[in-house]
Amino acid sequence: MRFLSGLTSLLLIIGGLNWLAVALGVNVVEAWFGSWEWLVNTIYWLVGLSALYQIYDCFFASNGQSVKSKSQ
Repeated sequence: MRFLSGLTSLLLIIGGLNWLAVALGVNVVEAWFGSWEWLVNTIYWLVGLSALYQIYDCFFASNGQSVKSKSQ
């Protein structure tokens, strides 16, 4: 599960940077992969699912640790 957590964190960082670029007027995902609509949708799905996984992992996963002790 450590690999999955790292992968989803990376996807969220990439998604966040794309949203920053969108705010500045450039959608990087659309610019690079715009001709393949299925790939753009897949990337957006992966980023969204990564967010859901991270929410689950941070707040609902029962590893015997509280949220506060996980961050220390």
